[in-house]
Amino acid sequence: MSELIAFIGVGNMGSPMAQNLVKAGKKVKVFDVSKKMIELAKEKKLDVAENLDTLITNEVTTVISMLPEGKNSKEVYLGDKGIINKVSKNCLLIDCSTIDIQTSIEIGKKATNKGIKMIDAPVSGGVMGAQKATLNIMVGGTKEAFDLALPLLKIMGKNIFHAGDLGSGNGAKICNNMSLGITMIAASESLMLAKRLNIDIKKVHEIMKNASGNSWPISIYPPLPGLIEGTPSNNNYKPGFSAGMMNKDLKLANNCAKKVNALTPLGEKALQIYDKFCKEGNDNKDFSAISKVVGGDAWNYPID
Repeated sequence: MSELIAFIGVGNMGSPMAQNLVKAGKKVKVFDVSKKMIELAKEKKLDVAENLDTLITNEVTTVISMLPEGKNSKEVYLGDKGIINKVSKNCLLIDCSTIDIQTSIEIGKKATNKGIKMIDAPVSGGVMGAQKATLNIMVGGTKEAFDLALPLLKIMGKNIFHAGDLGSGNGAKICNNMSLGITMIAASESLMLAKRLNIDIKKVHEIMKNASGNSWPISIYPPLPGLIEGTPSNNNYKPGFSAGMMNKDLKLANNCAKKVNALTPLGEKALQIYDKFCKEGNDNKDFSAISKVVGGDAWNYPID
């Protein structure tokens, strides 16, 4: 049987991931519930299915999904027209969505009970990482399923990690993004403090990149414009990775912490800050736009 990949969810992240698979010579067919995303996919010359019924056939050898929330993954995989009731037992399921661990395990176990191999494989690295195929991919599932998925994951990402059993990929991703949300706020506070101290922002940024205060938001994805080309802060904070998605991930982390009695005071505070920011109408801005909270003029801050 020839390989056919069904890719569900071709938004900001899913579309470039699917494109990289096509560039690598893979046969890929895509679908998204958003008409806008479907039109954009057609513009990118992706092969688009009219609906899930025409996308998921016995010819599909791998399903990859990139969906916003756990309820979306659950509907796609376990709903009335769920994927696990349509694909063959030889089909590999790869859910790249960042969702709650319980839902991830539930979907994976129901697939496994039907003899279908599945992994949860959420990603980090943002739109730039998806475009450049440099994503970090965190995988939960059996070693056998991981090994089967690895060739495809290597096409979409650079660093591939097998975190453990089903749900471990999402667990690792939730921990990672809690840290990311906290450090983005810290980077914003530090740079805006430097501004108010009348210190050259570019010099402070260069110092921090090479000193102990370095972090991913400082070195790769700064919250202020004029520091690194191609970042959302240089494009009026067009996402990237939206504040709304960061807020969702911080809620997932907070819920996980409560269930296992983990103390995460900085994670809780980061959630409060992002939640307020989103409720003020900024959920569709890039998450680095949180700099506006700690320095209201950050969006238009001139860099000489």
